[in-house]
Amino acid sequence: MNKLSMQLHTTESASPTCSTILENAQKGLGFIPNMYAGMANNTALLDGYINSYKSFRENSGFTPQEQEVIFLSIAVQNGCTYCAAAHSFVADNMSNVPTEITDAIRNSTPIPDAKLSALSTFTQLMVEKRGNPNPTDISTFLEAGFTEENVLGIIAGIGIKTFSNYFNHVFDTPLDDVFKTRKWEPVAV
Repeated sequence: MNKLSMQLHTTESASPTCSTILENAQKGLGFIPNMYAGMANNTALLDGYINSYKSFRENSGFTPQEQEVIFLSIAVQNGCTYCAAAHSFVADNMSNVPTEITDAIRNSTPIPDAKLSALSTFTQLMVEKRGNPNPTDISTFLEAGFTEENVLGIIAGIGIKTFSNYFNHVFDTPLDDVFKTRKWEPVAV
């Protein structure tokens, strides 16, 4: 498959809008993720991703742990090695998701928490079925303690991760050193 060979932008080489986003990432994270630097080749992509991501974090109706389960489940379902590593790192170091949960999602093994398992399963079903869950899928999710509004939050998460997963697939984004401890490859089926 042909991959894009665009540059990884810096604050100096990016458009004004992207430069500001990259500066904010540097200030907030202490580095500019390679994904952001690559997305900076298209202002609409980076700006759309960043604003949607921020809104999801603030308004999705999920706890930080649940948000990470959603993002990691989408990345694994889409086979995005960059996002799976990045969200595993964030889960470990920022969202306090137990490693046994992230490892279970990454390895497609049973998740040792019933509610987070239902969240991961429904999220992956939504990706797999392209947003067409059947009534049983929905009722199982709701019976696990989630709401109809949570279904909409998962749709938002899928939209955001579609930006990043698809970008990383075509750009073959190099994994940042900080994420390498959680490097991930899809499980062979």
